[in-house]
Amino acid sequence: MKVYRNPPQSEWANLLQRPVKDASTLRGVVGDVLQQVKERGDEALKELEAKFDKAHLTELAVSEQEIEEAESLVSDDLKKALKVAHANIHTFHASQRLNLTPCQVTLGVTCWQKAVPIEKVGLYIPGGTAPLFSTVLMLATPAKIAGCQQIVLCTPPNSEGKVNPAILVAARIAGVSHIYKVGGAQAIAAMAYGTQTVPKVHKIFGPGNQYVMCAKQMVSLHDVAIDMPAGPSEVLVMADADSNPSFVAADLLSQAEHGIDSQVVLVTNSESLVTSVQAELDRQLAALPRNEIAAQALANSKIFVLTTDDDMMALSNAYAPEHLIIETKNYMELAEKVVNAGSVFLGPLTPESAGDYASGTNHTLPTNGYAVAYSGVNLDAYCRKITFQHITDDGIRAIGPTVELMAANEQLDAHKNAMTLRLQSV
Repeated sequence: MKVYRNPPQSEWANLLQRPVKDASTLRGVVGDVLQQVKERGDEALKELEAKFDKAHLTELAVSEQEIEEAESLVSDDLKKALKVAHANIHTFHASQRLNLTPCQVTLGVTCWQKAVPIEKVGLYIPGGTAPLFSTVLMLATPAKIAGCQQIVLCTPPNSEGKVNPAILVAARIAGVSHIYKVGGAQAIAAMAYGTQTVPKVHKIFGPGNQYVMCAKQMVSLHDVAIDMPAGPSEVLVMADADSNPSFVAADLLSQAEHGIDSQVVLVTNSESLVTSVQAELDRQLAALPRNEIAAQALANSKIFVLTTDDDMMALSNAYAPEHLIIETKNYMELAEKVVNAGSVFLGPLTPESAGDYASGTNHTLPTNGYAVAYSGVNLDAYCRKITFQHITDDGIRAIGPTVELMAANEQLDAHKNAMTLRLQSV
C-alpha cells in the first residue's frame, strides 16, 4: 500500500480514484451479451454459460432434487449459522416497517401514502471465486418481509453445472424457490428481458463485478429498475495510535480478499500505527489462502497520514466508502461527522465482517463513491410508495381558488376547469 502524508485537498480527488476497467470496453462486451440474451433467450444463456463459466447446461432452473441434495452437503453447523444470521437480518429489516398515517394538510384535504411491495424482484448472487451465500439472506429476507410475490434468484454454476450447496440452503431458509444457473451480465439480461425459462422482473438487486454493475446500469436505462450501482468491494479504515494494528490489518485484508479490483484505504494520524499495520499486513497476508488476490488488491490501495480528525473525516466523506470502520479512541464523536458512507462500523470490536454476515444490517451497499447519493439495500428498496388524497366540500373551498389561479397562469385551462366545475358544485 502506498503511503501519502498530508496531501493537499486539491489532490484528493485524483488520489482517491478507484481501480476501473476501460468503460468503453466494458460497455462493448456487456452490450453484446445483453443483445444476445434479448434476441435468443435460453439458447444464448446456455452458450454464454459455456463460454464464461465453462458450464454446459441442459436445464437452467435448479431442480427440487438439487436443493435436497444441497441440504445433505451442508454441515449442520453452517445451517445453524445461516439460521442465526437470517433471524438477525429479519429482526433488523422488520423494524424498518413504516407507520404511514394520514395527514390533514388543510381543512377538508387529507393525503396519505401506502407502501406496496414490488411484485417481481430479481436477486443476483455472485459465485466465482467466493460464492456469497450470505448475500442470499441479505437480499431475500427483506423481499419476503416486504411481500414481493415473485422472487427470482440467479447465480453462476461451477464447471459441472452445480450451484454452491450453501447458496441453495440459504435460499430455502430465506424462502426462495425460483433459482437459475446463470451468472454475470447474462444473468442481469435474463432478469431484465425475460427468457423462455427465466422470468422478467421489475427490479434487480445484488452486487457483482464491474461487468455485472455495467449490465445493471445499462438495463436500468430502459427496461428495469435496479437497487444501486454495486461493484467491487471497498473499505476505508480510520485508526489512531490507540487502535490495535492487528485488527486494522485484518479489516483491510477482509475486503482485499474479495477480488483483485477491490480497494482498501487506511486513514490515520499516527505514523507509528502505519509501521505496525504494514508489518501485520505482511504477516497476516502470508497466512491467507486467497493471498494472491488480496496482494493484487493491496497494490491498488492506499494509506493516508493526516494531522487532524477534521481532515480524516473530510477525506472519508470525499471517498464515500462502501464500508467505513472507525477504530479511533473517539469513534462515537467521529461517527457524528459521517456524511457519505454505505455502512459504518464503530469501535475496536465491530469488524466489517459482522455486517457481512450476522449483525443484521444489510451488506449490499453502494460502491465507487455512489454512497453520496444511494443507500444500501433496506426494506424500503422492495416497496413503492403510492400516494392517495381525498377532498371534501371544505377542501374544495380551501384550495380551489389556488388551483384555479396557478393553472390559469400556466395556461392549462383544462386543469383550471376541472377545479372550477367542482367549486361551482359545492
